[in-house]
Amino acid sequence: MVWEKRKYAKFEINNAGKILINDQSSDEEKNRALEILDNWRATHSYPMHILQMRLKNKSQKVDENSITAQRLKRIPAIIYKLKRSYNGRKPSMKLYQMQDIGGCRAVLSNISQARKLCEDYYLKGDLKHKRVGFKDYITHPKTDGYRSIHLVYEYKSDKGKQEFNELRVEVQIRSKLQHLWATAIETVDFFTRQAIKSSEGHPDWADLFKLVSSAFAKMENCPCILGTPEDEKELYSKIKQKEKELNVISKMSGWTNAMQFFRQEIKAKSKKKVQFFLLELDILGEKLNITSYTKEEEQKAISDYSALEKRHSGRKDYDVVLVGVDTANDLQKAYPNYFVDSREFLSYLRKIISKY
Repeated sequence: MVWEKRKYAKFEINNAGKILINDQSSDEEKNRALEILDNWRATHSYPMHILQMRLKNKSQKVDENSITAQRLKRIPAIIYKLKRSYNGRKPSMKLYQMQDIGGCRAVLSNISQARKLCEDYYLKGDLKHKRVGFKDYITHPKTDGYRSIHLVYEYKSDKGKQEFNELRVEVQIRSKLQHLWATAIETVDFFTRQAIKSSEGHPDWADLFKLVSSAFAKMENCPCILGTPEDEKELYSKIKQKEKELNVISKMSGWTNAMQFFRQEIKAKSKKKVQFFLLELDILGEKLNITSYTKEEEQKAISDYSALEKRHSGRKDYDVVLVGVDTANDLQKAYPNYFVDSREFLSYLRKIISKY
């Protein structure tokens, strides 16, 4: 298989990032910058593939029910990250230094398995690639309630494929509960046109997910989010109140029901020997399109992905993502937000609001 290689110098890649976040840039400049970004993103495919294969192998040793997936970061998400400022300072992120353009994720059945995978096979493992980043958001959850383990690696090869050396890939490890929480946020963000995931959502929705994160943390014997009640009864009562105010269960159930028809298409895809899926979610048309690709068609998949992103650039009622997994069944489990399947999350939410 022929893997995309880097065509542009570091300064050209960083300059492309500056052009894409500059409102004064011409269409011609932005189109050229997008070509550079497309190549830079696609270059991460090979190291991401290698790290995802290892992640899958080690995850299965810890938990035979684990699910792994890989993804190239969406262009809108890359641009948003380049624009993002911290504590009032001007944006400083450079495109070349972005560490999560290529990413792979493992979802394990419980928190102890997630920690074991991280400790035994990454922090203490014999991985030849260089670890350049480590964040334990399980022990120290983010203020918005996000919990997961993030590791960043620089690809390293002594023989063959050395042209990919130093490219960075992010590895995420999380429990099933943490995954349900994170994907539920993405579903709500998409259907309500918010940005809870980026700390720019409606305060009531953001508060709900902070509270639910602490409830899930209690279930897993992990630290709760600062500012949320430590007492379980008080915590659950606040969640019940927020759910009633926002009508969460009714809304999320409706989104799931609206997409039921398209599950038949997903089942049909599972009969093919495919490894990559291009997902197109059209909220206004209540439609999910899935295009499948074999392992040998990965570069075509990446090219189609870029073309669709350009076609629908700026649309908030449309989303596209390219993911790589072994089966369509794993695809739905790994990315339930794109199938609008919030049933498991809602099942836990119902248990919380009915306990007291």
